[in-house]
Amino acid sequence: MKPATAGGPYRVPKRDDRWSSIGLAAAMHAGLLFFLWVGVAWQNNEPVAVEAEVWDLTTQTAAPPAPTPPEVKPEPKPEPKPEPEPEPKPAPPPKAVTPPPVEAPPPAIDPDIALQKRKAKEKAEKERIEEEKAKKVLEQKKLEDQRKLDEKKKLEEKKLEEKKEAEEKAKEDKAKEEKKAAEKAAKAKAEAEQKKADQRRAADLARIMGTAGAGTTGTAAKATAPRLDSGYVAAITAKIKSNIAYGGGDAAGNPRAEFKIEQLPTGEIISVRKIKSSGIPAYDMAVEAAIAKSSPLPKKKDGSVEREITAGFNMKDLP
Repeated sequence: MKPATAGGPYRVPKRDDRWSSIGLAAAMHAGLLFFLWVGVAWQNNEPVAVEAEVWDLTTQTAAPPAPTPPEVKPEPKPEPKPEPEPEPKPAPPPKAVTPPPVEAPPPAIDPDIALQKRKAKEKAEKERIEEEKAKKVLEQKKLEDQRKLDEKKKLEEKKLEEKKEAEEKAKEDKAKEEKKAAEKAAKAKAEAEQKKADQRRAADLARIMGTAGAGTTGTAAKATAPRLDSGYVAAITAKIKSNIAYGGGDAAGNPRAEFKIEQLPTGEIISVRKIKSSGIPAYDMAVEAAIAKSSPLPKKKDGSVEREITAGFNMKDLP
């Protein structure tokens, strides 16, 4: 900030010395009065009286009587001089005030130069703003490119993961199908072998028993049902039902499969023949497998068995 006197003559600021001037003037007057009082007191002292006799040596006359000497008055004691009052200490001289440095007036600015500078400054500011905008746009573009790259990478990883999961599922499904096919083939093979074994046992039994065995079979067939022990049939049916492994029970109605079973006197099954289908091949196969698994079958209370037995199994009656 420039001083108020910039560009004009310098003026020394006034100082407030009124009280110091008044004190100095009072001290000078007091000293003057003191000296006047001392001078007046010195002039008022009474002069000392001095008497002298003059003798004329030419005329000798009788000496008159000696006059009575005048009474000498004692000299008055001089009045004590009043002690001079101490002179007041002179007021300290005012400190010299250092005038503030006078700034030289700034040189006059050429309007054209000022305009050029202002335009240059505005241009530089505009260029700076444009540069910052360009930097922001570039940074935004980099961020957008990075975001797209990350999304693409995530999408590729997701596709790769889905492909991997699909391949694993396909492998699992294939393994299940292969296992199922193997189990089916093993079951068919076991059934075929069981059938061949049953046929061999039947052939062997036929050779052993001859025609008598065939007559017995006919007699047993004629003797089936009304004279069969209900407890004996229930025991055979219960054992076979406990071995039926069938999970599908959503068929309409209550499908029934019937089989004719031939057995040896020991209760061992030698043949199983389906005489009525339930209409569901899987259920028929499950019942037939359960019959074969139930060998030997339970016997009567007296230890005898029926040569042939016809047994039926309803799907909804399974345990």
